This record gives sequence, structure tokens and C-alpha cells, in this order.
Amino acid sequence: MMKGLFLLDPSSLPRIYGGDELRDIGARVDLYAPPQSAETVAKDPSVLREAEVLFSGWGIPRLDAALLSHAPRLKAVFYGAGSLRPVVSDAFWDRGIRVSSAYGSIAVAVAEYALAWTIVCLKRFPHYARATREARGFTKDDALAGAFGSTVGIVSLGMVGRRFRELLRILDVKVIAYDPFATQETAGPLGVELCGLEELFRRADSVSVHTPWLPETENLIRGRHIRSMKPGAGLVNSSRGAVIHEAEMIEALRDRQDLQAVLDVTHPEPPAPESPLFSLPNVILTPHMAGNMGPEVHRQGRTMIEEFDRWSRGEPMQWEITREKAARMA
Repeated sequence: MMKGLFLLDPSSLPRIYGGDELRDIGARVDLYAPPQSAETVAKDPSVLREAEVLFSGWGIPRLDAALLSHAPRLKAVFYGAGSLRPVVSDAFWDRGIRVSSAYGSIAVAVAEYALAWTIVCLKRFPHYARATREARGFTKDDALAGAFGSTVGIVSLGMVGRRFRELLRILDVKVIAYDPFATQETAGPLGVELCGLEELFRRADSVSVHTPWLPETENLIRGRHIRSMKPGAGLVNSSRGAVIHEAEMIEALRDRQDLQAVLDVTHPEPPAPESPLFSLPNVILTPHMAGNMGPEVHRQGRTMIEEFDRWSRGEPMQWEITREKAARMA
């Protein structure tokens, strides 16, 4: 039986790997030592010497040359969380170690969040809820859009963006997208029309942002994009706050209070206590909760078991990350 370890923050272990997942991993892997953390490995790195596989998640130490020198037998890492950016290193890739991430299972929850708030924004729920509360009576106007015949814009057709598009098929909407890496050949089967970022913001009744935070995408969305939106349009950001120029967004939303913004992410996160994002009437803030929450997080651990099974059978892993792929991910 292959030898392996859990290596992650102690608080992350029960969040990601529930009782069923712990049982199933124990049936597949010789867990020759108790679960390890960054602190325990720093004190005694020799514990890694026999490990052929690691099951991990939030809190794993960076897998750099120094740490990897104590893990000569390591072949694969099953990372039951999302972004690998703070985890992997050139030394990791140079060793040829395989790695899979649970980003695909996290994308399920984020896409569901985006769908829910898109429907809410298309019905202008935040506007009418506020107006009803302020008027202490019912009020509505002809600006109500709804889903039928509306246009939904997707910024970036990565894993979450594609999953979100599939969920949108339950609605009678036209879908447009901005993604500099997408082509008509890849967008066509999705039923998506590609367009420029400026055009997307002008045309969409609701925009959902799924762009990874990279040097090239920081402040990608500017105030002018938001100011150009249709009357009553919605903006949903469940990616990273830094992809929107926050100061310009605040000014645009202050001037265009007909717009609706749902922000699960900000930059910094959370916003400073004095940030206008807490008081602008057309902004809804949620606490970075779009991904898996509560029992949903066990889906990440289950995904890693499925990936281990594929890898151990010599099959392609569904969610494997390569050096090239990692360079374009958050």
C-alpha cells in the first residue's frame, strides 16, 4: 500500500475531510504518521521521508526546494483547496511531482452563487427591496428587466465562468463573454458570443466577474466600464476584489445609484471600516462565501479521493494542475 500523510492546518482537516473521507483515504493509503502541519514539519521534517502522496488543503507549507529535500519519494499532492499559487515552486515543478486541486469542486458553489445573484439582479431585487422599505409600501416601475430576453455578460471563461454559463441555460437569456484566451471554436459550443470588455459592459443587463487575480488582470475593470452599464444593470463579483479598480467602482456606483453591485470579494478584504462599500445603498457585500461552505467543503475532500483513484490507476486526473496551467490561474 502506498505511503502517505495529511499535511495541512489542523483546523482545515475536519473541514475538508469528513469522517467518510478519512475512512476512504485510510483504506487506500498507509497513513504512517499522524496528520502533520507546517509547524510540526518545521520541527521534524524527517517525517516526510517516506511520503509518496500528500493529502492537503489550506495551511500546507510552501513546497519549495528546502522542504522537498526531505521528501525524496513524493510523487503526488492532492490539494483539497483552490489556489496553488502560494504552495508550489519551481523546485516542485522541476521534480515532476503531480498535483491536483479541488478548484473544480469549489467552482460548483461559486457558479451557483453567481447564478442566484444574477437572477436577483435581473429582477432588480435589491432596488425594489430598498424602495419598498423606504416607502413602507409597494412600488415598482417599468425598469424591471427579468431574465426573459436579457443579456448576461461573463468576464472570463475559466472553470467557474464555464460552469456559470451552463447553469444559465435554465434562463431565457443571451450570453456574451470577454476572455482574451477564448476563441470562437471554444466559445461556440458554450453558446457564448465573444466581445470586448467595453462592449460587454454596455450591452449586459447583468455582469458576472470570474477573472483570476494576476498581474495582467489587476484593475482590469475600471469605473468607465461600470458607468457605461444599462440603467438598472447588475454587477456580481465572486472572483477577486483586485480585478476591479475599487476606488473608481465606488465613485461610479455613487453616481449611478440605479446600478446594483453584489460583491463577495473586495480589495483589501474585508474593506476598511470606513469604506463607502458598507454604506452605499446599491451595494450588497457578502463575506467571501461564494465557495463551498459548511458541509459543502467535504466535496473538496471527496474530489481528492476521486483524483487519487484516477492517478493510482494510471488514468488522467480531471483536475490536475500543470506548470503552464498554474501560470494562468489565481
